[in-house]
Amino acid sequence: MVAHTTDADFQKDLGGPEKLVVVDFWATWCGPCLAIAPILEEVEGEYNGTVKVLKLNVDEHPKTAVQYGIRSIPTLIFFKEGEMVDKVIGLVTKDRLKKVIEKHVNA
Repeated sequence: MVAHTTDADFQKDLGGPEKLVVVDFWATWCGPCLAIAPILEEVEGEYNGTVKVLKLNVDEHPKTAVQYGIRSIPTLIFFKEGEMVDKVIGLVTKDRLKKVIEKHVNA
């Protein structure tokens, strides 16, 4: 199940080195953000705990969005061992998302 995070909990929610964490920067009014949500849920389930998806609402928690230079949503940022390793901006297909994940899960 996709979890939500906040400015206050963001660093803690990134977790440890055992998972690739995909953070979805989104807002409730963003159509593409709503369209990518079920794709993210499916993908998280397919990776059986090796990929964690977090959602951060940029309207409610702008500090983290500013920190990572979010200017367009949806933006997906990929973290491994707490460090940003990739970024995808805009609505992407499930196949494209899985290609980015595979690059980092198998690295």
